[in-house]
Amino acid sequence: MVNYSEIFNEQGMDYQTYRALVDQLLLEGKSTSEASYDLHYTKMNVQRMNRVDKTVSLTDDLISTINQLKGNYKFLVITEGWCGDAAQIIPVFNKIATASLGRIDLKFVLRDKNLPLIDAHLTNGGRAIPVLIVLNESADQVLATWAPRPKILQELLKEWKKETIEMPILAEKLHGWYAKDKTQSTQAELNELLKGLEFN
Repeated sequence: MVNYSEIFNEQGMDYQTYRALVDQLLLEGKSTSEASYDLHYTKMNVQRMNRVDKTVSLTDDLISTINQLKGNYKFLVITEGWCGDAAQIIPVFNKIATASLGRIDLKFVLRDKNLPLIDAHLTNGGRAIPVLIVLNESADQVLATWAPRPKILQELLKEWKKETIEMPILAEKLHGWYAKDKTQSTQAELNELLKGLEFN
């Protein structure tokens, strides 16, 4: 049984703390996991997060939905510094939390340090990240989840994997899609998720 409240309150990092951890580990020649090949991906992901932080604004629809939230919520995000999807998406979670003016409390935890948590939220049997877990205000009830990338991209990735399983090629296609989409698909899906909270 996963104790969401304990994980959120005792292990959860805010966005600035998470970003600082990734940066500090990079300075030490490390990633958030033990594999050395993750360093290359982590360096690129820091640049991606910086770009999304600086260039992306929330859509009017999403801001309207955030402003209409009646309750307070906890966003618990499972991530890792080496994850390319996470780099493109978690800055959007942060923008949503910031725009909520305190109604959404956002925290991040590392996947590989929380295996029972990720194993409770598998995608097609795999430990895909990022995973957004929306909790109630006391963080003891799961209201909704979203992972690990927009549905349209999930389907595209299935098709691309029929052509090749070489990670560099898949990563190039993936990040090319994110660059063109400019977080619009992610924001649209998160907008629908937030609208659904009003009925819980």
